[in-house]
Amino acid sequence: MIDKKDKQQIEDERYMRIALEEAKAASKEGEIPIGAVIVSHGRIIGRGHNMTEALTDVTAHAEMLAITAAANNLGGKYLPDCTLYVTIEPCPMCAGAIGWSQIGRLVYGAPDEKRGCFNHFSPTRTPLHPKTIVKQGVLEDECREIMQSFFRKLRR
Repeated sequence: MIDKKDKQQIEDERYMRIALEEAKAASKEGEIPIGAVIVSHGRIIGRGHNMTEALTDVTAHAEMLAITAAANNLGGKYLPDCTLYVTIEPCPMCAGAIGWSQIGRLVYGAPDEKRGCFNHFSPTRTPLHPKTIVKQGVLEDECREIMQSFFRKLRR
């Protein structure tokens, strides 16, 4: 019998794999390979991948695009009953948007030592909503590898 914790882990990995597919799409388009998926009550309501180059917009991060899609899908700007899955730790800008949208749960794959929000803020003073639950390290190796592979190819 699968307990609640194992069921949550299975679900987290399932949606992170979908976020990884978004990251792969970004990579194919020459974008930094970060993908995001927003889930509400077992249904994907928003998804996105980095599009900063295609849109010539520095704010077109995967999380920002997924939040916009989810809000449009639900018809409201607040997402407290939603989980955001993102392959890489959000940057401070995206953390701010996650906070403003009141996303209930943030799940990310690999940390971002250079630009991740948790390196810029203390754990008790992030821009995330106080009720947001954070889980890190879901499919961390796969999430890290897609980023490292992308940058290895760029540096050749």
